[in-house]
Amino acid sequence: MFVKISMMCVFFAVTIAVGLICRNRGTSVDGFVLGGRAIGPWLTAFAYGTSYFSAVVFVGYAGQFGWRFGISAVWIGLGNAFIGSLLAWVVLARRTRVMTRHINSATMPDFFGKRYGSSSLKVGASIITFVFLVPYTASLYNGLSRLFSMAFSVDFTVCIAAMAILTGVYVITGGYRATAVNDFIQGVIMLVGIIAVISSVLAVNGGFTQSIEALSRVEDAAVSASPGIFASFFGPAPFDLLGVVILTSVGTWGLPQMVQKFYSIRSEKNINTGTVVSTVFAVIVSGGCYFLGAFGRLFTDGASVASGGFDSIIPAMLSGFSDPLIGVVIVLVFAASISTLSSLVMASASTFTLDFLQGETKKMDEKTQLFTIRILIAFFIVVSSVIATIQYKGGVSFIAQLMGVSWGALAGAFLAPFLYGLYWRGAAKGAVWCNFIFASVFMIANILFRPYFPKMLASPINAGAFTMLAGFVIVPLVSVFVRKPADSLVNHCFACYETTISVKAAESLGSPERDM
Repeated sequence: MFVKISMMCVFFAVTIAVGLICRNRGTSVDGFVLGGRAIGPWLTAFAYGTSYFSAVVFVGYAGQFGWRFGISAVWIGLGNAFIGSLLAWVVLARRTRVMTRHINSATMPDFFGKRYGSSSLKVGASIITFVFLVPYTASLYNGLSRLFSMAFSVDFTVCIAAMAILTGVYVITGGYRATAVNDFIQGVIMLVGIIAVISSVLAVNGGFTQSIEALSRVEDAAVSASPGIFASFFGPAPFDLLGVVILTSVGTWGLPQMVQKFYSIRSEKNINTGTVVSTVFAVIVSGGCYFLGAFGRLFTDGASVASGGFDSIIPAMLSGFSDPLIGVVIVLVFAASISTLSSLVMASASTFTLDFLQGETKKMDEKTQLFTIRILIAFFIVVSSVIATIQYKGGVSFIAQLMGVSWGALAGAFLAPFLYGLYWRGAAKGAVWCNFIFASVFMIANILFRPYFPKMLASPINAGAFTMLAGFVIVPLVSVFVRKPADSLVNHCFACYETTISVKAAESLGSPERDM
């Protein structure tokens, strides 16, 4: 217990110290929300990766999908790395940075408002962000509950309070700069921790080859009658596996807290370095998590999972390890959770302040904006903590369902309009509204009327993947029939790509500044 508590105290001290050191970098809205658009490549890449992966992945998704798909669950991690990280940086990073700076946009809803010339669109996007991002924020606490109760003999609400206070202190004090620096530190912890855990889990069964062989002997007639199915290339349910890959990989392209990382890029070198670093990070962390979860059937049985749920699988795998290794896992999962939590509350607070409160009827000066953002960060942390506590204490299933569809609703609403907004002049405001409404209503209906959905869309995972793919059809199709965007607006937005440095800005930022 002393070892575990000591490791947590050191982690807390370093995290808070970073927030205090970075407090002078957040004296303006641009500096507090975007780090002055001057964050170095390594910090940007780790901020992207640590915001991507949290306790939800390590405990929830790794356990659930490793149990369902076996070793083929690793495809999810590889999809996260090469689609959710590598391809996202290649397709989105440069154009996002160029256009958002040109139109002076600090948030995703603000981008929609300025790119499509509609303040109502900005407000609508901010409401969607608020409605679906706050419940998703609350879900981050849940992945810690079983690990925390396994390691410490205290109520889980203590963990909720500690996580909320720690995140609030360093985010409110240091802003995005402190978040990025802490994300780097937390990312290193995640890399070291996942490698240590995988090595220990494989060693229990005699190494990699022996573990795969043991997994090939596992049978579950309720899943498949094929022998060795859990050690096969595509597993027992390839279609469901594909849905998970799409949602968790392509979905990041439309999440405000992820895309906003590209706003703060400083130079072309940032993109090149960030692309490589974030991809390698995702291969190790996400691929490692799902690889770890694939061996869950070797450590627990169906009856235990039926009584304890999928979240019990990873803790069951780790319960027999030494205290130092369990301490590493606790710090790993805690670091993964607060890095994502800080990113979410920053996105929620900045969006609600800049895009909703400061509307056409209420202008705030910069000092007031900064104060309001800080107050709302505290508010969102408190709200998410209360939601997590209610679910933990009362077992409110509706909250859990809402958390499960929030990813699909956000990515389904924003992905296609954002991507078309960066690349296609013909995307129209009316088409964006149609996509917002379709994705939000479809995912809410999935909560309320799930038994009436077709079998392949009843799962929130498949439903979320469907809304994202549907957006790529809805936006261009509706744009043909609604009012076209004004030429002056479109020309103004896309003029930034024609600016030449040594090449067009659509191909290179060309910034000569020294990277940090």
